Amino acid sequence: QLQACGGGLVQAGGSLRLSCAASTRTITAYAVGWFRQAPGKEREFVTAITWTGGTTDYADSVKGRFTISRDNARNTVYLQANSLKPEDTAVYYCAAKTIGPFSLSKSAGSYAYWGQGTQVTVSS
Repeated sequence: QLQACGGGLVQAGGSLRLSCAASTRTITAYAVGWFRQAPGKEREFVTAITWTGGTTDYADSVKGRFTISRDNARNTVYLQANSLKPEDTAVYYCAAKTIGPFSLSKSAGSYAYWGQGTQVTVSS
């Protein structure tokens, strides 16, 4: 299972660092993505990273503010979220894409393993 943590309540303009760790499997060989879901909205792609960390992709809404990285020695993927806005408020999920570790996908259906999510709330 994957476990996302690091969420919390922050004021607009603030920062959070989310972590995604695998407890019962290794994710070092998988591409990993972050998605988010706000109340009443569909789950949306945020960012993703290949298994080597050499390629990343971002949703337009977070480009320049969020950074994804990974430490395969720690079996962990990170999401550094800066300059947070109230519209970033959502439950953030990490997920592992088990097929095609060198390719990235914005589609939630491409990811096989999901974490339980961590709440990020940005106040104005």
